[in-house]
Amino acid sequence: MTEAALKAEALIRRYFAACNAADHAGLVACFTPDAVHYFPPGLPGAPWRSAQAIADGWVWCVKTLGSQWTIEKVLAGADGLEAVIEWTHWKTAVGETLRGDEWYVFDEAIEHIVEIRAYYASPVDKSRPLNALHDFDYEGRGFAMASPSLPPKLD
Repeated sequence: MTEAALKAEALIRRYFAACNAADHAGLVACFTPDAVHYFPPGLPGAPWRSAQAIADGWVWCVKTLGSQWTIEKVLAGADGLEAVIEWTHWKTAVGETLRGDEWYVFDEAIEHIVEIRAYYASPVDKSRPLNALHDFDYEGRGFAMASPSLPPKLD
């Protein structure tokens, strides 16, 4: 992997650590001020436009839904300006799990995320406790099968 690709992956991992910790300042620091996070249809308020809005959204998810995320795979371009990941979103407070991919675009210095485009493995079906690809062997492929432990509650 190139140094630029490693830098892109490190930024994504820092972003996910801030998501899991509900670290608002840490989340904002991962993005350009005018960053945009796109989602499939159905999420109220989407897309989230601005570093502040993205941070607000993920902190709300952790506090309200018990959200935690795992990164399953990362592929970064050699120049580090774009990457794609596969993730799992554990909504522990509501007993739901969602899998999907995201495409990342970074600034020229690979220090901030400019854009994220999220793609879900399947439409969210609120009647199902697990939203994932049908008949895909997640466990056999080494994906996380349980939520990571929750961080201490933030006041």
